[in-house]
Order: sequence, then structure tokens, then C-alpha cells
Amino acid sequence: MLRFWANLLGNQLVWLCAVAGAGRGWQWPALLAAALYVGSQLLTSPQPKLDLRLMLLALACAWLVDASAAASGALRYAAAPLGWAPPPWIMALWAAFAMTLTTSMRFLQRHTALPALFGLLLAPLAYLSAARGFDAVRFNAPAWQGVLLLGIGWSIALSLLCQAARRGTHPTPQPPLAGASP
Repeated sequence: MLRFWANLLGNQLVWLCAVAGAGRGWQWPALLAAALYVGSQLLTSPQPKLDLRLMLLALACAWLVDASAAASGALRYAAAPLGWAPPPWIMALWAAFAMTLTTSMRFLQRHTALPALFGLLLAPLAYLSAARGFDAVRFNAPAWQGVLLLGIGWSIALSLLCQAARRGTHPTPQPPLAGASP
């Protein structure tokens, strides 16, 4: 249970460091927080190889989702050296998020439609929060286009990530029922 809470709260702390830093034009808070968080999660993971594979897949998804959104002109990231490419702080967020897929967000693996729904509805809310609360993201008018683009991208990416997590997760052996004979 401690690992679950450390995983959930640690990811939220990475998000806060990333968007607060990006709003000030800084990369280092996201990179430092993500490095510490990802390192701690990999060291304590029962399946570190799976978590590492999920992180690499998440980084590829970041390039597709966030680079597409930035290149489309629908939004602009603060502290983005290349403009069209996802800035390092966004990459750090995706890497950190990948660490939650086998722990605090494991419930997303139970249903095939749930990751798509979460990606479509909840991921854009994180971007809107980063925009309104920290000025880490700026949506160009009309803002709904950027929100929709991110929602669709995250819907596909999260479905893919959860499918990969499901395939790579080793089933936990269940103890026999009390009094049942083998």
C-alpha cells in the first residue's frame, strides 16, 4: 500500500514541479523531479523491465502526441527550445506517468475502453490546469481544437500503453481457498 501512495503522490509532485518550472521558463525542476521519481520507482518495482519498456513507449507517444499538437499550432509550450518538438519538461512528465501504469493506475488495465475514456477526458484537463494555473501551456484560439487534439492523442496513447502493460504484467498467483483441496 505504501508503494501505491508513493507512486501516486510522487507522480503528482513531478507534475507540479514540471508545470511550475515551465511557467517560469525552467526545465530543471521537471528533469530533477522526474529523474528522482523514475529512479525510485524502477528501484522498487517488482517488474522494472516492464516499467522501463512502458517508459520508452510513453516517450515515443510523447513525440507523437505533443509534437503533433505543437506543430499544428493549436498550442504552445512554455520553455520549449524548438517550438514544434515536445520540450524536455513534457518528456519528463510522460516518463513519470509511465511509472504509474503498473501501480497506481493499474486499474486502467482492467477494461479496454477505460484508458481511451481517461485519455480523452482527463488528460486535456491536466493541460488546461497547466495553462490556467501556471502558464506552462498556451492554447491558441479556438482552444477547443487543441483540447480535442490532445484528448484524441492521449486516448490512443493511453490505450496503447495500457495494452502493453497488460501484456507484460505477470499474473499474481492467487492463494488457494481456505479448506479447498487441490
